[in-house]
Amino acid sequence: MEKTLEKLWNEYFANECAAIDTANEKALVKKAANMHDIAVKLLSSEQREALENYVDLLCEIQDFLVKKAFFKGCKFTTSFLFATRDF
Repeated sequence: MEKTLEKLWNEYFANECAAIDTANEKALVKKAANMHDIAVKLLSSEQREALENYVDLLCEIQDFLVKKAFFKGCKFTTSFLFATRDF
């Protein structure tokens, strides 16, 4: 099951979930990009590098947790469907 979920995540859902579709999502991305530009101008190169590394790590953590939640949701749904199939 783990391999199937990996394939489903890597080949479909990761792209679908990461798509920026709505006006609200686009506004948030624009706001984040503007804030990034402001921060870059205010920081020294050493501070900027530390901030970029921090942001990269936060993104990596978020990616891991979203994927973990997706896998757990799929496993729960499967077990729920099997448990309730006789009703």
